[in-house]
Amino acid sequence: MRETTAAHRAGYAAIVGRPNVGKSTLLNALVGAKVAIVTPKPQTTRNQVVGIRTLPGAQIIFIDTPGIHDARSLINRRMVETARQALGEADVVLLVIDAAAGVTPADRALAGTLATVPARTIVALNKMDRVARPDLLPAMAQLGELLPGREIIPTGALGGENVDTVLARVAAALPEGEPQYEDDEYTTATERFLVQELVREQLFRQTEEEVPYSTAVVVEEFTEKPEPHVLVVRATILVDRPSQKPIVIGAGGRQLREIGRRARLEMEALFGKRVFLELFVRVEPGWAKNARRLAELGL
Repeated sequence: MRETTAAHRAGYAAIVGRPNVGKSTLLNALVGAKVAIVTPKPQTTRNQVVGIRTLPGAQIIFIDTPGIHDARSLINRRMVETARQALGEADVVLLVIDAAAGVTPADRALAGTLATVPARTIVALNKMDRVARPDLLPAMAQLGELLPGREIIPTGALGGENVDTVLARVAAALPEGEPQYEDDEYTTATERFLVQELVREQLFRQTEEEVPYSTAVVVEEFTEKPEPHVLVVRATILVDRPSQKPIVIGAGGRQLREIGRRARLEMEALFGKRVFLELFVRVEPGWAKNARRLAELGL
């Protein structure tokens, strides 16, 4: 009797959830490479970030999205629109819930939205390492009521708990189809975008309060020098107010040097080569409220 070969599956999986529930950390774990920046601060992700995972029988194109929240400013409204747009493009929706926070009213509202979305929804109850196992049960019961029939998987993205289970369930839920990317591709992001994000990650990690939210990064030069084998990057950090410029630069330029040092190390790890990184800071009042400027920045 002839063996039947399982059909290849391929499609899009949108990762959605409130801010700071671990969506980007989960994306990196699912892809097996750092394609999204991660910081302890909410609303770090501004753009759709695409990560690709190719398995023997499936190719999953993950779309990481900004956290869905009650947005008031123009840039935040754009971020939420980006996240909601991904719902319409996805074959599978991976809803990420913070197990430590429990099921919040905002989670309930988002679950209500997903109940009407044609794409199949899978729930990742993330940060399970921060909660005693018995304490996961009430949240799972609540989610079961909100999204009946959907699979709910306790997950620890940071430590890798049940990440393979999530990967397998998402792959199984995809439609039949041929792969769209080569096996060794892991993101659709350009190298310039990755550089921009790695600098922005350090701005979030090294500055406080509203400062990182008022910054953007523009890559002015991205050149690979064959001799010596080095990548030359020059980037400008935009700030919204003159008072923010000395904060980013720091006394004697120490803060800016530390931001650059940490970002450079991340770039060298990502690209596998030496990087010469030069950063500048420029005041551009109202950049985050200017629709045309946001479009130029890909927002």
